[in-house]
Amino acid sequence: MRIQTEKGTSVNARSAAISRPDPRNMTAFRNAKRLVGAYAGISALTLVLIALLRNHSSLVNSAVWTRGSIVAGTSLLMLSFTIRAARGARMAYLRLRIASAIMLVAIAVIISLPGSFPVWMKVEQAVCGLILIGVVSLVNGKRLRSLFATA
Repeated sequence: MRIQTEKGTSVNARSAAISRPDPRNMTAFRNAKRLVGAYAGISALTLVLIALLRNHSSLVNSAVWTRGSIVAGTSLLMLSFTIRAARGARMAYLRLRIASAIMLVAIAVIISLPGSFPVWMKVEQAVCGLILIGVVSLVNGKRLRSLFATA
């Protein structure tokens, strides 16, 4: 469905709804960006820590390198999805919902696996998991789901 804007141009109704800044929508996206940004920051710092501790085999093994790299990469993707979703990109919103849920489940698995990861990484993953619980709650909440609902 197309509607007329104040400037007389015709736009898609969904784009118009997203572009009209509802303070509650803006707050939800701002909070999501902050949470995902914190997740990305912690993930980047963890990767730096892994590099610094690389010579300590009891603290850093191949599983830690692999997990740290994957988390850092996906955190940047999620940050990109969040920024694009806040601008009205429906597919970015869908990708954010999927990625945040998958990463939350992966974190739960990492924490529950005995012996594969050192305690410090499990604690770091628990912190990331708490942050992602907030992200999953926000992006799956009624407010943002209704904003991107198909007509």
